[in-house]
Amino acid sequence: MPQITTQNGQIITTESGLLLTSDVATTNYDIQQLDFSVNLLSSLLWEYNDAPNLQSIIQSKQDWFNSFQEQFWNDWITNVFNLQTANAFGLEVWSIILDWPLYINNLPTPNNAYWGFGANRANFTRGNFASVNGGSINLPLATNRLMLQLRYFQLCSSGTVPEINRFLKFVFAPWGTGYLQDNGNMTQTYHFNFTIPWDLQFVFEQDLLPRPAGVSSTWTSP
Repeated sequence: MPQITTQNGQIITTESGLLLTSDVATTNYDIQQLDFSVNLLSSLLWEYNDAPNLQSIIQSKQDWFNSFQEQFWNDWITNVFNLQTANAFGLEVWSIILDWPLYINNLPTPNNAYWGFGANRANFTRGNFASVNGGSINLPLATNRLMLQLRYFQLCSSGTVPEINRFLKFVFAPWGTGYLQDNGNMTQTYHFNFTIPWDLQFVFEQDLLPRPAGVSSTWTSP
């Protein structure tokens, strides 16, 4: 099991001198897999091998289990349990578990100057490139998956640079590479080697990138 070290390679230990170790997860499939298959035909005794009617009944039950039991649980893992592949419903479930919304609220800006029609500049309650009353932005599914993974890691992370860099390699693989730099002055900087799209910029502005308590965090990209 790999030892946890600082960015300079110094081994981190507890106050009593015990080494700190960490599993290196690469995918959600590193956990033990569950086998949902059921072989009902194995319940047939040898003396019923020539009983076609009984075999047909059990085969029908086997087909039912394959469609409505095994397939159901496999779909549940793909669409709900696995945050890398969860669909819209699964992300709503994780949103409740992690207590993190799947949308971003825009606060109203009543003091901004708006243009519109008439003496009161009325424009169907909307202002110049914004809503007078505020609103919400629904993010794409892929972005919500990333956002919830960041939230999960934020709650579970110890905040060390090596651990965070391993997580960055895993979670940002579809977008590109990146790494975290400890600036040594209670600040840290995330360096991403790809252009950050607008939706990821919204996510980063929610302070979801892991950071130790009291450490100021920023990010850069090309």
